Amino acid sequence: MERFFAIVNPAAGAGRSAKLAGPALERLRKGGLEVDDVSTGAPGDAVQLAREAYARGYRRFLAVGGDGTGHEILNGIFGGGMIAGRAAAQRATAERRTAVGKTTEHPAAGRVAMGFLPLGTGNSFLRDYTREGAAASLQALLERRTRSIDLMRLTHSTGEMYSFNLVSVGFTANVGALTNRHFKPFGHLGYLLGVFVRLAQLRPLTFAVRCDDDREWDTRPCLFLTFNNSAYTGGTMWIAPSADASDGLIEYVHWGPIGRLAALRMLPTIYDGRHMQHPQASRRAVRHVEFNMPDAVDVMVDGEVLALQCRTLDIVPAAVDVYI
Repeated sequence: MERFFAIVNPAAGAGRSAKLAGPALERLRKGGLEVDDVSTGAPGDAVQLAREAYARGYRRFLAVGGDGTGHEILNGIFGGGMIAGRAAAQRATAERRTAVGKTTEHPAAGRVAMGFLPLGTGNSFLRDYTREGAAASLQALLERRTRSIDLMRLTHSTGEMYSFNLVSVGFTANVGALTNRHFKPFGHLGYLLGVFVRLAQLRPLTFAVRCDDDREWDTRPCLFLTFNNSAYTGGTMWIAPSADASDGLIEYVHWGPIGRLAALRMLPTIYDGRHMQHPQASRRAVRHVEFNMPDAVDVMVDGEVLALQCRTLDIVPAAVDVYI
């Protein structure tokens, strides 16, 4: 179906999305795009709305809100086993690509294409490609310009989910959990408040992981672990400078344990990537990750924090076309 299905989260950006969504969608319609739109009323609504729209034949979607809105839409489309029936086609698409992240004028027939109108708080994913936010997204949609990106598939003790940005455990997820519970209305300031509270509670953590062909579990104490598809998180934090959402790889960043004062000094460097020069920082590009978690822990997935007992994390190459 050539029509777009736009899912609007009116609560995104502390209500900013509700004010700006209408004019933005109208501009797209005036530019020749056929757009059907619906608004969410509660967290999780976008998952069901996207699933139903996919079943009705829609293949072009618009996430109008923040990273959380995009996360829900992608999980509505790709969750519930839908990806299994398309795995062969996606592998063939990945093999046919002659250039990583190649930009095209139109998505391939039958593939899912997704546009973002980033009117929320975080909007980390698009920062890999542009600093212009909604303006750049609108232009890409009007020009029908897409590029293929990968997704990460996380399996856990009760199911699976898909991520286009990052999966993280440790300090970053613990900050996110606190921020979402108490400080989210304050935007980036709220995240900083969460950082300072968690710094006061800081202690080394251990997560058993192994990647690709590793035989031994890595149980080194850490401050945090992040598994990244794209480079930014928390809006402007350049957490994984080497990440590329179109290279068929997961960028794994391991941060060893550091003290409170050292962590406080390190914080500003996350915004420009200098944190990766710290001796406690290391990175790997991997395709498969295993977790040995005896219990559920706070896990940040695309800015949302859930209590999960993680099992595996895999890359799904060239899974979706994004307008950018």
